[in-house]
Amino acid sequence: MKTKIGIVQTLLDALPYIKKFHNEKIVIKYGGSAQTSEDLKSKFAQDIVLLHTVGMKPIIVHGGGKSITNMLNDLGVDTKFVDGQRVTTKEVMRIAEMVLSGEINKEIVSLLNSHGTKAIGISGKDANFLEAIPKDFDNFGYTGVIQHVNPEIVENIIDDGFVPVVAPIASGVKIAHPGFNINADLAASKIAIAL
Repeated sequence: MKTKIGIVQTLLDALPYIKKFHNEKIVIKYGGSAQTSEDLKSKFAQDIVLLHTVGMKPIIVHGGGKSITNMLNDLGVDTKFVDGQRVTTKEVMRIAEMVLSGEINKEIVSLLNSHGTKAIGISGKDANFLEAIPKDFDNFGYTGVIQHVNPEIVENIIDDGFVPVVAPIASGVKIAHPGFNINADLAASKIAIAL
């Protein structure tokens, strides 16, 4: 009985926020550290389903630095960091995109779908959603800084009733450019500003 009373009290406490943020877009950064525990993953998915169910419009931007590092180690590719940011060579960029867009993004989409919401995964490269330039090519390689966010693709996904899940990989301006590895925190903030 105490559990049911606690649930009711939690919902009553949350009601003003549910009303305030109903129909609002909410950008959520889902970090790599929170992706390591099955329990945390499940609770994250439940929270996103709840937000979506009560009428909020969550946009998930995920990181994955630990998974990238693990894959680089598995493949025997050296990587280094300068001031806490990964130096992204062309080879590291290919692997980072594979891990972020192919592995982590699809895992999050499947997780959300299995918990009862409809999610669609995209990369910042899709429809040039995120466009970037090098942070400092000589020191950081293909680590980028977002110059422009084209919100149309995410707005269309939201309007169709889906939860967008964004991998922080951005387009470059040149044809056949491998793209840029973007810090997920910075990507989330730029996306929030644009939406």
